[in-house]
Formats: sequence, C-alpha cells, structure tokens
Amino acid sequence: MKKAILLVLLSLGFFSLQAIGSDAATSKLSMSLTQTPGGEEPIVTLYGLLKPAKSGVKVTVQIYLDGKWQDTRFSSKSKRVGTWQITKVASALNAKVQYRAKAKIGSENIYSPAKSITVKSIPEISSANSPSIIDQLGPGGRIHGADVSRWQHPNDAPINFEKMYRAGIRFVIIKASDTRDKSDALALKYLIMDRSAAQAAGIYTGFYHYAALPDVRTNREVIIDAQAQAQKVLWRLGSLGGYNERDLPYALDLENNCVRYSGGTCARYLPKSKITLWAKTFLKVMKDKTDRTPILYSYPSFLEGAMVRDEELSQYPLWLAQYAVNPADPLAQPGLKAGGCFVHSWTTADCSSTWIIWQYSSCGIAPKYGVPGNRLDLNVFRGSPSTFLDLIKGRWVPEIADQMPKNETTTLTYKNLKFSTVDKPVKLEVDVIRPDGRPVVTGTVRFYVDPLTPIDSKLTQTVVRATSGSWKLSVKGIPVGSWRGEIGFIDATGTHAVSRMPIEFAIGEAPPTSPTDAPKPIPAPTKKPVADSCKNQIKN
Repeated sequence: MKKAILLVLLSLGFFSLQAIGSDAATSKLSMSLTQTPGGEEPIVTLYGLLKPAKSGVKVTVQIYLDGKWQDTRFSSKSKRVGTWQITKVASALNAKVQYRAKAKIGSENIYSPAKSITVKSIPEISSANSPSIIDQLGPGGRIHGADVSRWQHPNDAPINFEKMYRAGIRFVIIKASDTRDKSDALALKYLIMDRSAAQAAGIYTGFYHYAALPDVRTNREVIIDAQAQAQKVLWRLGSLGGYNERDLPYALDLENNCVRYSGGTCARYLPKSKITLWAKTFLKVMKDKTDRTPILYSYPSFLEGAMVRDEELSQYPLWLAQYAVNPADPLAQPGLKAGGCFVHSWTTADCSSTWIIWQYSSCGIAPKYGVPGNRLDLNVFRGSPSTFLDLIKGRWVPEIADQMPKNETTTLTYKNLKFSTVDKPVKLEVDVIRPDGRPVVTGTVRFYVDPLTPIDSKLTQTVVRATSGSWKLSVKGIPVGSWRGEIGFIDATGTHAVSRMPIEFAIGEAPPTSPTDAPKPIPAPTKKPVADSCKNQIKN
C-alpha cells in the first residue's frame, strides 16, 4: 500500500513539473524601451507584457555587457493584467546599450527579445519639460490633450505616442472600462496597449468608464447599481496596480439616459433625480476608495436636460464636451447656447461653466498625432501646469481585497416566467448575486436545453441588462411540447462562478391565422443623405 501511495505521489510530482514546464513554454514576455521626456536628467522607461497574464511575477532587466547578459538591480512585478513597467534616471549619456527582460515561470526563465537604446544628452530634452512644468502647446495657450478608445486602433494598429508627444499632446484619457461586458473587454485590450506606451512617451494618462444606466424604479436599486459599476472600475484600476505618478483620476462618462429600447427607439428614460443620485453614488465610492477626486464627463444639454442641479455633484471636476467653439479664442467658452446658457450643476452666475477639461473637437486630424484612422477627440485643460499636477495628488495602491476575485460563488434565481404558444417567446427575469448578497458585476445569462429532451430548431436568445446582476431573457423558436432545461449564468472574465437553475415549461400550438393577419409588405427603406458629422468642427 505504501509503495502504491509513493508511486502516486511521484506521478503527481512528475505531472506537476510537466505543467510548470508547459507554462514556461507557452508564456511570452515583451519589452519596449524609450527615453521619456520630462526630467532634468535623461529618463528611460522600460515596459512590457507577460502573456498569459499573471500577477506578481518578478521581471528583471538584463544588460549586455562584456560579451554576456547580466542582471541589473532593476526589477518590477507584473500586474494582474500582465503589464510591467520600470522608469529610471539614466546616468550615462550618449551610450548605446542592449537590454532585455527576464521572468521566472515555475523553475524556468523566459526572456523578451533584446532592444537597443542610445541615451541622449540632456540638451536634447528641455528642462522645461520637467514634471513641475507641463508644456502649454494647445489652442489658446492651454495644455493640449486627447482621448482614445478602440476606435483609434483600426485593425489593432498601435498609436505612435512619441509622435503624439511631438505634436504637443501632454495628456491622453483612455477608455478603460464599460458597463457592457463585450465593450469592457475591448477597452481592457487597448488600455493595456496604450497606458505604458503613452507614459513612456512623456504623456500623462487618464481613464474613463462608459456608463449604461439601470432600468430600475427605486432609489435603492439605483444606488446598488452605481456601487456595482464603481466596483467594476476599482477592480480595473486595481488590475493596473492602482494610480502611478503619471495617472490622472478616473472619469465617469455619462451621456445616455435611455435605459430601455424598443424597435430602435427609446422606450424609457431614467428620471433626472435618479440619474443625479446614480452619478453622486458612483463618484463618491471612487473618491472615498482611491483618495483622488474623480471627474465627470458629459455635454451641456445632457447636464441640463437629464440631471438636476446639485451642490454635491458640482464639487467634482467637469470634463465638458462642446464642439464648433474655437478654444484658440481666449474669450470662447463651452456651455453657452444661443440666447442664454445651459443651466446645470456647474453653471456660474455669468452663464459660463466651471469646467476643467474641454473636449472641443471629435474631428482632430488623427495622423498628425500618430493615431491610425481619420479622427481623434481633442481636449484642452483649463488652468496652469500646477493646477494640472494637483489632479495627480493622492496615491492609491490596491490591497489583495481590492483585486477582482476569481471564480467567486454565485446564486441564480429567476422570476416572472411567461410562456404560451409557439409563436411567442419564452420570457423571464433573472437575478444573480454574490456571496454577500450584492449583485454580480460582470457576466450574462442564457437558456440551456436539457440534452435528454433536445430541441432541433434553432433558438434565438435575447438578453437585456436591466441593472447590475439582473437581466431580461427572451427565447424564441421553442417548438410545441413540454420542455426542460436550465437557466444559467456565465462570466467570460472568470470573476464570478457559473450557476444554474432548472426550469420547465410547456409550449402550445399557435392560434390559426386569418387573411387579415397576413403580414404586410415592408416598404423598401429610403436612403437618407449622409450628414457630415465634422461640419463646423475644429479640425486641428
């Protein structure tokens, strides 16, 4: 018996070593390096990505000297998303050197491809670019910025941030998260590409979360959803290692108050008081947790028409979007309209707005700034370089409890099940909660057919998110008969565990149709003239 146990243990050890070797064989480590503007002395930034992503892996920089690779004393640990970054002051000038990165996966080392750099002497980097002075190269003598998302990466093309820096951009706000899971996954993909590259080029980075508001009725439900979406953002920020010394605070992108669509048009708007409550809840969670005051992004007509004036809300910095007003005119202001001004939480007595960032164009000349494609959102910062640097005060480094959980237990329930005849879909509402009773933050639901009673016809499933952890599910194409299956929750991010619940229903025959019930022919759509969305916009 002892021999059998020993053989099993040896076998497990062999398979464990085999798995470690396999991990090392499939892992890849990348490294980029550049001389970063922004200091009295030359600064070199090395950054890269470990794939598959794994947090806490030590990445050591090696240098090629005296005919061999040697470890330097510079190292970093990979973040949850696999990124790593090292920024150091260079003491040698005009020296060409080779670097590579090394990481230990299991018992084996993996290496990035080697890269060369010649550190240039300080006269080529103006001391005016030091962190205490931010160049004011935008229109109107303001600090110039941009914001980017997946639309600035056609066919996954990278952004040339060094060219963007040379064109005068000093901050870029990156879409980092989204309420909708598919859009959120794309945001993360390009966030990983852009943050380190932009900072290495000397550009300050910010982040924004695109919010889809909940289709709910009570203030309590509004608060719960806002807290859940803030949790999603905190997990995203935590996966990056928190804020660093070149990060601006997170911004909330709030610009759509429709919470239910029908036939391509809005069937329900969330009331103004509830949108305001949602925004205040989200922003307060972010401020309390990260020690940095978040920013709210919107446009004047939304702030006036979809929200109520609120003193607490007005304490958050405003990133205001208004086009066709030229910021090169020192007297030009966003927030004004013909015959008066937009009235909202940030409106002043003289009809202007207390904005801190102004998105003045969505039609910037993208190639000029190293961006693939044709268009780029452009912004200016209101205030001095010292005011700009005030935004990055306060530091938040996430603890283990702030990291996104893995395969967290979930509980699924469903309600309001409706089914009748074959011509009508099966409809129900599904709720999924975490162990502490709060709603899940990511994931979706679907109907799974019981393999013992297979359905030959193709089913069409439509899932509409009502609020965090709640969905409305509609299933079309179920034939006549009695059916069993499961309602299941699945999370592609691996944050929350799968959960399922059995379901049964019976579908009857469709009622007979009469000639008057025959579908009417659909007229051919008429072509509408294509509007020029850049008409009257500033094309810098």
